[in-house]
Formats: sequence, C-alpha cells, structure tokens
Amino acid sequence: MTNVAISGINAVDNPGPGVGVIKSIKKKDKNTKIIGLAYDAMEPGVYMDWLTDKVFIMPYPSEGETPFINRLLYIKESCGLDAIIPTLDAELPLFIANGEKLGSFGICTFLPTKEQFRLRAKDRLSDLAQSIGLKVPESRTVTSYEELTKAINEMKFPVMIKGVFYKAYKAFNYQEATSYFNKIVSEWGYPVIVQKVVAGEEMNVVGVGDGEGGDFGMVGIKKLWITSLGKIWTGVTVKHEEMLRTAKNFVKEFNWKGAFELECIVSDDGIYLIEINPRFPAWIYFATGVGINLPERLLSAALGKEPERASNYEPGKLYIRFTDDFVTDMEIFQKIVTRGER
Repeated sequence: MTNVAISGINAVDNPGPGVGVIKSIKKKDKNTKIIGLAYDAMEPGVYMDWLTDKVFIMPYPSEGETPFINRLLYIKESCGLDAIIPTLDAELPLFIANGEKLGSFGICTFLPTKEQFRLRAKDRLSDLAQSIGLKVPESRTVTSYEELTKAINEMKFPVMIKGVFYKAYKAFNYQEATSYFNKIVSEWGYPVIVQKVVAGEEMNVVGVGDGEGGDFGMVGIKKLWITSLGKIWTGVTVKHEEMLRTAKNFVKEFNWKGAFELECIVSDDGIYLIEINPRFPAWIYFATGVGINLPERLLSAALGKEPERASNYEPGKLYIRFTDDFVTDMEIFQKIVTRGER
C-alpha cells in the first residue's frame, strides 16, 4: 500500500487543489492511504474521512524550514509516508529546497527546480511568454501611489492589481485600485503589478512535465462561469491547438518538471499568457473526469514508475462545481486542535 500526503485540503470558497488531487488518486487506487496536510483545524478536508485516512496540522511555512521538515519526519515515523504532493504556492519553496533531504528519508516528490519555480514570477512573465510565442498584457511594476496612479492613467480602467507572486484583483476605479494595492503590500510587500485587462476567452491548460522536455499529459479548458474570487465554477474541455502546442513548447523550452497550469486569454489578436502556476489547480479533477488522471501520473513519476503520456480527451465535456454539507462530531475538532492530528 502506498501512503501519500496531500496538502491544500481547504475546500472553501477559495478552494485548494487538495480534494481534487485526492479524488483523482482514489479513483485509480482506492487502497492508497491518503494523509491530509492542513494548516487550520477548520479546513473541510480535515473532516472528510471518506477521502483522508489521517490528517496532520502543519506549521506555517513562514515558521521556517526546521519545524516544517521535522513535522513531515514525525508523520513518516508515526504512520508511514512514501510520497508528498504539495499543492499550495506558499509551501512549494520549502518542498523544492528540501526535496533531496526528504528523498533521503524515503519521502518522494516530483517538483520543479528552484529556477523553474522562479519563472512563474509575474515580473518575469513577459520574457517567458516571448520565448514560447505568447503575448502578455501591458503591465507596469509600481512601488508608490504616484506610480500606481500614473500606470492607471496610461492603461485606463479596468486594470488588474497583482502581487509579484500571489493575489490578483480587478479594479474599476481609483478607490478599488488603492485598496487592493494596500492589501497586497501589507500581505506580500513591494512591488505591485498593474496590468491592462485583455478582452477574450479565458482558457487554461493543466499538465505534468517529465523534467526532460516531455510531458505526462495535458488538458485544455475554457472557463464558462467564475466566482467573485476568480475561481472556475463551470467550464468545458477544449482542444485549442495553438494553446496546447504552446504548452508543449513551455515544457520543452524549460524542461519543466511536475504539475503546471497555464492561464491564458485567447483574443482576436492572439494568446496572452496571464499566469503560470507551478502546481495543480483546484479544478484538477476535471482532467481526471475526462480520462487524463494527472495526479495519479505525477504520483507514479514520483515513485519512479513510468506514467501514461496520452492526452486523448474529448472536447465539449462540461465541468460543474457545487457545494455540499455534512455533519460530524465536535470531538474531531477537539482532537485536531489539541493533538494536531486526526
């Protein structure tokens, strides 16, 4: 039996990818033991005992490398741990930096390198997009209210206000733009990126790079309906040949290793690259549902096996996210708070 730890089980209004990854792995092998990694006792995945066999509260990545790694080694010792699939941006640098150390303890990962991870920074996106034949929306990097105002005056509303690594908000007036600017600075610091909004269809590609210029499959989708937080609620599979070809160029150009998602806007004058995520998206089960089980393939690669590589999915398949309810015992919450595990 394989024991796999998966993070991002915060299935809330801004869901993490963890639940979709778990469902994908369980679909392939119901006997796989799933260890959920949570950062808060109220994450819904803590209580989904039909998906997670064990759950552990992790120290926040900001607490540093030592407590983070020690916690993983404790999990390894207490219940066994063969592989980890991290799914959250904030924790990835720690996992990437300590991949070899974890491997020495028998804990496998399949992650991008430090340099590959740095490629996703929004201030490097223009050069990356150019190298694979894509455009990027007009952008300005700002560090003051004066620069913010100047950038907006040049681009006109609406604009996107973005952190270099995390968070993005659409602003329709100066009050919103200033508020989002302050929010990003207080949480992530300077600089802040102001980006022109491009009209077109939102399309994404998810895949897994093999680290040698090839891939273990890709799926393209078009967003039909998104939430106020920008998360997909309904979508449809598409085979946009240029976008899929560009995704393959990305993997080949940078020898990408591990999961990735390209977020694009397809407009009349070309494809614009909006963002690169170095992990699975929250909608990853969509790919599994149309026959391309990318989490299972990544897990196989992490364990040293040769995964499938086919990307034969049917366009026109519909994805619908929905909310659900369940009731459980308060003692589970008490246990996770007092012991840090369930």
